[in-house]
Amino acid sequence: MTAIDATVTLGQRATPTDEILMQYLGDETILLDLKSEHYFGLNTVGSRIWALLPEATNLATVLDALCGEFDAPRERIEADLLALIGSLRKAGLITVA
Repeated sequence: MTAIDATVTLGQRATPTDEILMQYLGDETILLDLKSEHYFGLNTVGSRIWALLPEATNLATVLDALCGEFDAPRERIEADLLALIGSLRKAGLITVA
């Protein structure tokens, strides 16, 4: 996973942009950014994070859900979540507020 974006916090909400086409392929998700025409692939955990974003009130809610579903230390899940959110924001696939 990439480095954590220090400007992303668990109290923020991440929202997918409107310029994304998404397709689930088994446990993975493929995202197409219509602006840049780049494809992005998400593994099982990334796909679950993506699925949780629209309904989550903030990233802490996403973290709590992930901790209930995956067998890994909370600190590891949090680091991976914040790193992915930072990467998705940098790629222009989500907004964080």
